[in-house]
Amino acid sequence: MAVREGVCNHPPMQLEILFFAAARDAAGGQSEAELAVEEGLDVGALRVRLAAEWPGLERLLPRCRLAVNEDFVDDDAPLREGDEVAIIPPVAGG
Repeated sequence: MAVREGVCNHPPMQLEILFFAAARDAAGGQSEAELAVEEGLDVGALRVRLAAEWPGLERLLPRCRLAVNEDFVDDDAPLREGDEVAIIPPVAGG
């Protein structure tokens, strides 16, 4: 599992990021990573951070749903130490 470190003004908290389907491809083929982020980050700010860490996700993220600890959340949902964040792209088909 890769660990990404970032510059934080507050002590960092660790998140587990899970990449599914096209998000996995956009993240260079990895299915999961740990990411150190600033305490108090919400899901919307995490989207920005994810695009900075994995530039291949930038175009895909606006269309993705994010789930925190297996529950879909809105962008204003707060994040906490140890949260598991799944990036779930839209599914095509019928």
